[in-house]
Amino acid sequence: MYITLSDRGADDGATTGARTGRVSSTVIALGVVSLLTDISSEATAAVLPLYLTTALGLSIVAYGVIDGLYQGVSSAVRIAAGWAADRGDRPKPVALLGYGLSAIARVGLLFATGFGAITAVVVGDRIGKGIRTAPRDALIAASSDPAELGRSFGVHRMLDTVGAATGPVIAFVVLLLVPDGYRTVFVVSLAFAVLGVVVLGALVPDRRPRAEQATTGTPPSPFRWRLLAAPRLIRLLVAAGLLGLVTIGDGFLYLALHDRLGFAPMWFPLLFVGTNLAYLALAVPIGRLGDRIGGRRVFIGGQIALLCAYVLAALPVAGVGAVAASAGCLLLLGLFYASTDGILAALASAFVPLEARASGIAAAQTVVAATRFAAAAGFGLLWFAVGSSAALVVAASALAVVIPVAAILLRPRASEGGASAWT
Repeated sequence: MYITLSDRGADDGATTGARTGRVSSTVIALGVVSLLTDISSEATAAVLPLYLTTALGLSIVAYGVIDGLYQGVSSAVRIAAGWAADRGDRPKPVALLGYGLSAIARVGLLFATGFGAITAVVVGDRIGKGIRTAPRDALIAASSDPAELGRSFGVHRMLDTVGAATGPVIAFVVLLLVPDGYRTVFVVSLAFAVLGVVVLGALVPDRRPRAEQATTGTPPSPFRWRLLAAPRLIRLLVAAGLLGLVTIGDGFLYLALHDRLGFAPMWFPLLFVGTNLAYLALAVPIGRLGDRIGGRRVFIGGQIALLCAYVLAALPVAGVGAVAASAGCLLLLGLFYASTDGILAALASAFVPLEARASGIAAAQTVVAATRFAAAAGFGLLWFAVGSSAALVVAASALAVVIPVAAILLRPRASEGGASAWT
């Protein structure tokens, strides 16, 4: 793996375009922040489906609404957060605000017991995520060689996924030692969230991308909304939106696997671990593959992996076949995230000028979050009406129709030739 703890070279490469083969220490520091924050969020997410549907007794429809909010409410603030980061040329303070708000929301989980209170906590947490994500990814792009965006985002997502895999393990251990110890999980989650905020404030430099560009002899330009009208970005947004409408939340897949395998609730968090371990192993190789063959191809390949995961989750198998299909589902989910999460941010950052980088990333993430909110709420109703297997078949069929459309939208035009796989 090509990682250095020196900003020298990597950051210079981000300015000059020279290939350095290294990842900036800013990217590493942001990865550590995400690692700690994901321990917090994934420890909570790993127990939330069962906590809501068993401990609190909420219906699958109510869970669908909450999961939809978890997936999509951040869309309400992403564009504003990206605009603030671009307008002020200060991504770090905006990101710090978002991480801090999510940490505060963790306190609410210790006291919330009803649908309304849980919904308020989830909304607060996800608004924090919506504020922080695009400015953080803009900091990553600003600290990276433009020709190696895939590697930088891959390394960041790898560290992020270490936390995402660790969080469910912590939740599993807590539930193993303390049956029904959901609130203990929430206390641990709060501690890691606070630590992530501290690391961000202390170790991540306050980059100013436009001001730094001026030192290269290129005068900085102000942010303008029309920069987001770039044809490549518009097509990316349409493709991401269509795909988001047929992407259901992981919690539904895990609940379907739980119903099929019938294991004890304390093992439920390990489903998240399986997906995150696959993501961890694949994040950097997939990012480097994007640098070589183009992010568009990798992104579409990730959607095909998700389609296969839906099919495996819906298969009417039992015994050893059910275990094998479930393991394959987790592996494919990890491949999906490795091929789409950082890749989407890298594509969006490459499709707009530097002056609108955070806003371009935010626009893509907003579309995904908003459409996945609709998908989660709709899938909860569909599950209630026809059952889990039939609902998964419908979702897989819809995704199979949308993938070719997205591939056509993302196909590069002859007039849009670029200097790298990302442009």
